[in-house]
Amino acid sequence: MLNLNGKSILITGGTGSFGKMFTRLIFERNPNVKRLVIFSRDEQKHFNMAMDYPETKYPAIRFFIGDVRDKNRLERAFEGIDIVIHAAAMKHVHLAEYNPSECIKTNINGAENVIAAAFKCGVKNVVALSTDKACAPINLYGATKLTSDKLFIAANNIKGSRDIKFSVVRYGNVMGSNGSVMPFFLKKRNDGVLPITDKKMTRFNISLQDGCQMVFDAIEKAWGGELFVPKIPSYKIVDVATAIGPNCRQDEVGIRPGEKLHEEMITVSDAINTYDIGKYYAILPQHTIFNREKFIEHFKAKLVDPNFSYNSGNNEEWETIESLRELVKIHVDPNFTA
Repeated sequence: MLNLNGKSILITGGTGSFGKMFTRLIFERNPNVKRLVIFSRDEQKHFNMAMDYPETKYPAIRFFIGDVRDKNRLERAFEGIDIVIHAAAMKHVHLAEYNPSECIKTNINGAENVIAAAFKCGVKNVVALSTDKACAPINLYGATKLTSDKLFIAANNIKGSRDIKFSVVRYGNVMGSNGSVMPFFLKKRNDGVLPITDKKMTRFNISLQDGCQMVFDAIEKAWGGELFVPKIPSYKIVDVATAIGPNCRQDEVGIRPGEKLHEEMITVSDAINTYDIGKYYAILPQHTIFNREKFIEHFKAKLVDPNFSYNSGNNEEWETIESLRELVKIHVDPNFTA
């Protein structure tokens, strides 16, 4: 297991769903972590999270108010940090469409600032969180995250003699996260009607814990420049609705602007640089900073078929109505009953 005891770690966007779960797992697995900095611009979320992690019990934790748009603030926060997890983002598709310049400032300029501050402050390892929407993007949010991914991957090319590596993890819909479909259906089921955007819609499914584990694995295993994609099951949106509200009417309301019918995480165009490394796929840049043959040997990696794509609609593994009910109970609402 990855040992982070004695390390100093910073999470941008650390007061969000990912940051809170990652914080919990760090303290459970590494009680002697040197320092854990929660970097976020939301004062109220800092206040609430600090109630769960009082410094008397968690002396390693620090709450650092700041915005990834502010490079000077990032440089101050990154002093003495070994590992940065970049989770900060403006992520709501419709808000990004309405406020495009704000999305660009956070998701693209913020990524550039994180990279520059990491170089300046001697950070050793940076892992950035991506999204399925960055794969063949059709909305601004996805386009900004694709740009962010490219910036982090390319940062490995300009590190010079610095001892630092940058990698990216990409996954789809997270069960129970803010704004996700399961909590939404749980709230709406008392109305007797569940709104379905499109009854043919599918999504990948991953728990917050598994998303965090991907980051731990990237910290431990990345060579620098990889984009990791997990092998996870899909579900049909109508099955989620049936699992949560079996007696509810399902009304089809139409797909929203910028939304896909199926999630994509690897396109056919990515296939020429995509390797199966067991638990994950790894999309490598066209030109790696490391010896690709040694990478293949080390991970027992296999190049995927040139026609390969990874799409929630053509996945080989699927959640059932019964398995979805179990997952809702485990990851979203322990008091849930269908």
